[in-house]
Amino acid sequence: MAVKRKKICVYCGSRLGVHAKYQELAISLGQALVKRNWDLVYGGGRVGLMGVISQTVMQNGGDVIGVIPGGLFGKEVADTQITDLRVVASMHERKALMEQLSDGFIALPGGWGTLDEYFEILTWAQIGIHRKPIGILNFEGFFDPLLQQTEVMIREGFIDPKNLDLLTVDPTVEGLLRKLESRL
Repeated sequence: MAVKRKKICVYCGSRLGVHAKYQELAISLGQALVKRNWDLVYGGGRVGLMGVISQTVMQNGGDVIGVIPGGLFGKEVADTQITDLRVVASMHERKALMEQLSDGFIALPGGWGTLDEYFEILTWAQIGIHRKPIGILNFEGFFDPLLQQTEVMIREGFIDPKNLDLLTVDPTVEGLLRKLESRL
């Protein structure tokens, strides 16, 4: 019987960011996923960091599942060259299908869309909809302000401190994947 391949959902920018280091990070993560024989689940676009990581996984022989709402098909320039592109009706359906398909989640640098997906999957874990690991690749402190705000919300009584256990944070690709692997 074949072993089921792990599928990791990566939330990241539909833009490249202002520094090449973000593209290099996406390439590094894509290569590391393929090295572990893990598949990529992502937002289905071929632009920004999304495009960089999906193209990296494909070029290195990995499998990629993209999930994109029909309304964003043109705006995010859907990547029709990936293993499996699924078109859904809405962002709600996109996020739900990405969760169903994935064994774990990683947030890379990105904008509001990245944070929207990250917060939703984190909230779903908090209320028990899933028990899958959630990672933050805190490359060069990108997410430090967000993590500091989390500490404020805990201190002020809006988040139970035990919910920090829902997060796995590391500044390096290998460190984060090693931590997530132990929770998959």
